[in-house]
Amino acid sequence: MNWDEDTETTERDESFAADAGADRLVGGGADSEDSAVEAALRPKDLEEFVGQERVREQLDLVLRAARARGATADHVLLSGAPGLGKTTLSMIIAAEMGAPIRITSGPAIQHAGDLAAILSSLQEGEVLFLDEIHRMSRPAEEMLYMAMEDFRVDVIVGKGPGATAIPLELPPFTLVGATTRAGLLPPPLRDRFGFTAHMEFYAPTELERVLHRSAGLLEVELEPEGAAEIAGRSRGTPRIANRLLRRVRDYAQVKSDGVITRETAAQALDVYEVDARGLDRLDRAVLHALLKLFGGGPVGLSTLAVAVGEERETVEEVAEPFLVREGLLARTPRGRIATLGAWSHMGLEPPRQAPLAGNGQQDLFGA
Repeated sequence: MNWDEDTETTERDESFAADAGADRLVGGGADSEDSAVEAALRPKDLEEFVGQERVREQLDLVLRAARARGATADHVLLSGAPGLGKTTLSMIIAAEMGAPIRITSGPAIQHAGDLAAILSSLQEGEVLFLDEIHRMSRPAEEMLYMAMEDFRVDVIVGKGPGATAIPLELPPFTLVGATTRAGLLPPPLRDRFGFTAHMEFYAPTELERVLHRSAGLLEVELEPEGAAEIAGRSRGTPRIANRLLRRVRDYAQVKSDGVITRETAAQALDVYEVDARGLDRLDRAVLHALLKLFGGGPVGLSTLAVAVGEERETVEEVAEPFLVREGLLARTPRGRIATLGAWSHMGLEPPRQAPLAGNGQQDLFGA
């Protein structure tokens, strides 16, 4: 399979997974409601931004130095799971530099001409935010190399032997690229970013700060214990924490006095089928099938998907990443295997010859 075919397959799978997980309360993707609320809740500068302490410190140095020189900031690459603040940081970069920002995405740029039209209309110092940059087409990607390095693009006029390349000078600009799949970026593109940062998942205490800030903006009374309960079920992701906060707020207004306590938060999230560890219906269905139907595995992905009643891509791209990160499921050459943590979380007794024990270090073949 060549590069283009492989990329097309990857993009199709990512698009399918995004659509499949769009309606999940604990999904990392943003729907239209999330986008509208996030716009109101986003911090406006690095001082307000919660979490990602190392990234904030490094980025602050980069931006201060650029302002001191009177130059545009270096190109920035932000990688990490959805919902961790990549878009928010791009807007903060523009605000800190006092520059306008233009937002687009890799899937929207399918031809070099699409990118050329955007680049040629940029103002000096403008910030171009390119979300899901790894999904940009190959011709556009190659044009971006020269634009980032030399602030120039070659526009091809005509076809065949008579085609002419006309160089087009670009004003200095800052590209902020965001990706959830940094490994898919070719090295020539990664090397052209002056600053690269990886966004980590948030600690519960950081999410509590995010929730208290959001509750203040939403004019919701949130007790510390209620914030801790929501934070513990938010999968380390601010977007999910804010989404759960809104659902708990609804429950508190209808079923209680509007104050979010620990009991109210727990009852509300139980109604929405988000358990104490952040697993939802799909996650638990995967674990239930793996444990009850297949004795903890190993079992093939396709078989597991059929047992759950979901598409293979949904299980692999939507449910498994969090289960693996939580140490509840392991991917092995022989198939999916449940860890002892999965048996414990589901309240089941593991068989005497469990496929994996402890942290999953036991030899798969029983040695």
